[in-house]
Amino acid sequence: MTGWQEEKTTALLILENGTRIEGRGLGATGHAVGEVCFNTAMTGYQEILTDLSYAGQIITFTFPHIGNVGVNDQDVETPEHASDTGAKGCVLKADVTNPSNYRSTGHLDAWLKKKNIIGIAGVDTRALTSYIREKGLTNGVIAHAPDGVFDEAALAQALAGFKGLEHADLAADVSTAKTYEWKQGRWVWNQGFASVDNPKNHIVAIDYGAKANILRCLAHESVTVTVVSASTPAKDILALNPDGIFLSNGPGDPAATGKYAVGIIKDLIASEKPIFGICLGHQLLALALGGKTVKMHQGHHGANHPVKDLTTGKVEITSMNHGFAVDADSLPLGIAQTHISLFDQSNCGLSVDGKPIFSVQYHPEASPGPHDSHYLFKRFMNNVSSVKTVA
Repeated sequence: MTGWQEEKTTALLILENGTRIEGRGLGATGHAVGEVCFNTAMTGYQEILTDLSYAGQIITFTFPHIGNVGVNDQDVETPEHASDTGAKGCVLKADVTNPSNYRSTGHLDAWLKKKNIIGIAGVDTRALTSYIREKGLTNGVIAHAPDGVFDEAALAQALAGFKGLEHADLAADVSTAKTYEWKQGRWVWNQGFASVDNPKNHIVAIDYGAKANILRCLAHESVTVTVVSASTPAKDILALNPDGIFLSNGPGDPAATGKYAVGIIKDLIASEKPIFGICLGHQLLALALGGKTVKMHQGHHGANHPVKDLTTGKVEITSMNHGFAVDADSLPLGIAQTHISLFDQSNCGLSVDGKPIFSVQYHPEASPGPHDSHYLFKRFMNNVSSVKTVA
């Protein structure tokens, strides 16, 4: 009879207050620093981990069974031409089991290695989530060493050198370096991604860290989508003769990205072109219109967030991922608040009086998440059609 054997620690998560969390490592080896947040979605871990809005973050999954349906090549949200990837690390409750799903083509552990994402399993994710809810978003360092040997002094030094996401322009790190055309439509069950035939309109999407499914949802509306970098001048965007302009999601502090993006957006507003913004694009539009943004206590990360559309009175369940928000009280006259969070009444949408310009804080394209908000893409295209009719 053998004695009790203590399980070997092969991963660490150390928070900025010194809290030291031991676990079992998976995915890439080495260490990474980032802001530790939590996500409450019960599905879509692969889409979440490849969402560029999570650049610079370590994601704690509140759902315990992550990896159980494996991975595949279709559920990646990082576009091919992105300059960087999304999350730096992931924190899991349970060990990853062998995948069981007809769409699976691989194991999460191998996929995390390929994506250079560090994972730690065996963590009391409920306790960590409660800590973040009480104390707020926190910085941390995650490390994986198969031999269980860690240079904790070096880890502490790396963490001390991380300045956090406030004042950080991460959009510049993840945005495409080249202009390209997107032609893929939304995924159809048992068929794959739809093709876009006979597009009727042309949209220029400014890439601050765009999710692939946002581009698919735009293309799905019979649209040719031209994707340009975050720093593309307004004159170059307008030279492409778009019927409308889209401002994408993305990571980091909108005030930092706004140092170059706001001037571009102001010029685009002056062009009278229809504009639609999502997430970081929403925040940057608010800044260009004279509003302000603030850092949130714990952020909104999940696929179950209720939002009320004040223009219709309807409530939709939405997918969210943001750690900054528009200060509704800062919006000037002529800018209407169109959507609010029913969790904390924070701003979730705006529109410009008399102009075909609007934006939302949440992710109407979902992936993962409910499809309640797909109507917003049609609302955008209705604005495009109205402006073209008048012209």
